[in-house]
This record gives sequence, C-alpha cells and structure tokens, in this order.
Amino acid sequence: MEALKKKSYTVPTPIQSKSIPPILEGKDILGCAQTGTGKTAAFSLPMLQLLHNSKNGSRRNIRALILAPTRELATQIKESIDTYGSGLGLTHTVIFGGVSQVNQVNRLKQGVEILIATPGRLLDLMQQGLIKLNHIEFFVLDEADRMLDMGFIHDIKKIIEKLPAKRQTLLFSATFPDEIKKLSSKLLKDPVQISVTPVASTVDTVKQVVYYVNKADKRSLLKHVIKNESIDHAIVFTRTKRGADRIVRELNKSGIKSDSIHGDKSQNARERALKSFKSRSIQILVATDIASRGIDVDKLSHVINFEIPETPEAYVHRIGRTGRAGESGTALSFCTEDEMDYMKQIRKLIRKDPEIYESHPYSNR
Repeated sequence: MEALKKKSYTVPTPIQSKSIPPILEGKDILGCAQTGTGKTAAFSLPMLQLLHNSKNGSRRNIRALILAPTRELATQIKESIDTYGSGLGLTHTVIFGGVSQVNQVNRLKQGVEILIATPGRLLDLMQQGLIKLNHIEFFVLDEADRMLDMGFIHDIKKIIEKLPAKRQTLLFSATFPDEIKKLSSKLLKDPVQISVTPVASTVDTVKQVVYYVNKADKRSLLKHVIKNESIDHAIVFTRTKRGADRIVRELNKSGIKSDSIHGDKSQNARERALKSFKSRSIQILVATDIASRGIDVDKLSHVINFEIPETPEAYVHRIGRTGRAGESGTALSFCTEDEMDYMKQIRKLIRKDPEIYESHPYSNR
C-alpha cells in the first residue's frame, strides 16, 4: 500500500478489481485483457502479497515465474515489481536473450524468488542446468497470444513440463486463438474467467484518425504532421527495420530528435533509445512491431502508423501504447491505395470507423 501511495494509485482498474480477489484466494485465472488495462499490477500485487505472507523455504528458490514474449515487456514487468515490491524484501530478477548470460547467471546464483523471463533464454539456462523450477508456487503467462505469434509455443510447452503440479497459474491474453484455448485447458485448473474488454477492441480514450496519402509523400506528411500538430512525444510504427532507420535519419535531418528500436539493434542500443524516449530527450521513437506491446510510456500523446499493419490485431496493440491508464491519446494512420484492404480488416475487427482527415497538403483524395 505504501508503494501504491507513492505511485498515486487509488482506484483499481476493472482488470485489477476483478483479478485481485480471486488471485488472493489462490484461484487460477484466465484473463482476457488488452494492453494498457493495468494487467501487470492485477497479477503482481496479489502475488507479491501472497509470497510475502507465506515466506516458504529458502529465499534462494525461484517461487514465482512470469513469462513474457519480449525483452521490453519482461523489463517493464521487472520495473513494476521493483516499485510494487519495494518494501517487501522479495528477491527478483529478469532474464532475456540478445545479451551475454554472464550477469544474469551471476544474479541467479545469488538466489531469486521471482523470475521474469522470455521463453528462449529461460529454456536455454534450464538446459544448462542453471535454473530449476521445482519450487514454483506461481506461474504467470502474460500476452499468451503474442507468444504464439512469435513461435514460442513449443518452448512454453517444454517449460510447463518442468513446473510442479501444485501451483497457481495466471494466463493473460488479448485474443484467444484455438492454440491458446487448448493450452489454457491443460494449464489451468477450474480457472476464474475474467474479460474486461471485448476481444481485440480498442480503448475508447484513443482518438483514431486516417490520413489518405500517396506512398511517395508519406515521409513529407510525417514531418508536416509532427510540426503542424505540435506533436512532441510519439511512437511511429513501420513495417521494416530498414524503413525505421530511414525515417530516423530523415527526421533528425529536419531537426526532429528521433531514434529507432527494432530486432537488428543490440539490447543496449534498444534500452538506450527507450530510456531517451521516456526521459523526453528524444521526441520520436520509430519502432517495428517488436515494440508494439513492450513499451509503456506515461502520458504518451500520439501513436503514428506510418504503414498500416498487415494484421488488424497488430493495429490494436500498436495504438494501445497511447490512451493508457485512463489517459486520452491519438492514433494517426497513413494509408495508401494498396493498404486500403488492411484498413478494411481493421474496421471490421474494431467495429469502428476512424475519422478521415483530408485537409492536409498530401491528401490523395
């Protein structure tokens, strides 16, 4: 409660008020919740309290495992647990691939009670005999559908085999494809089902606007919009890594401080870019979909879809970076003739018609 006071959290979000009581009662949870609904606090607050109250066995044993699909999301969960658990003295760490394992292994050797991990690195360290999961009391599978999209389902099944049968399991997903339904039926025992928003819906606090434009004019439109709309903090989403870097070069040349975050960048470079963006020393972060779920930036005003994503679910996750925790936000989408079908699929999924803005100098209407 002291930690929550410092964060000025007073009223729980719907996912928190529905999840916290059954988790405290020891029940399994099957949660349908989109990004930005306060899900991390929904599972970590009751888990921290139960771990603190029980104080079972050695502090060197891993008692809780939280699996996340991306390094960014794993780091974000770790930061939340740093904050929420600051007065409890529970040991925790995060592990992910793309960096040397040395520091991570050294931390594990000191003993941790809560482990936040991406599936690949966890499985790798398990196979090296450096991690044992036989003392797990809590298992959290976060963003399960994203795990599936990223091809982690086999890794997850191998990890689950090593978990003790007696444990509390919490599974959260924004959508429920058949593979996730199958997995949840094997993984969960008589779960409490919680759904706080329709599957793959967009947050009402996000204003959605479409700009129709020719492909050749997109970069000019982006600079025009950033300057004319006085956008001082935005994530711009592109489809390709090369495209992201090209936009960063052009924006910086125009005096708009920018950096990119994508899979070809080292973990250190990604963390540096994210840190600069969060501290507002850069104005624009250009990202591929690797970052569409793992970035949590307070009061982010704008998300810009420089290219329309090929799957409508990716659109929902991208624009979920703004309008978080009850704040308002704006999502702008630059749509060319050959992206009209993608936009049509998005409208069908979200059951809304984003506003069309034609009074811009690059309109092709």
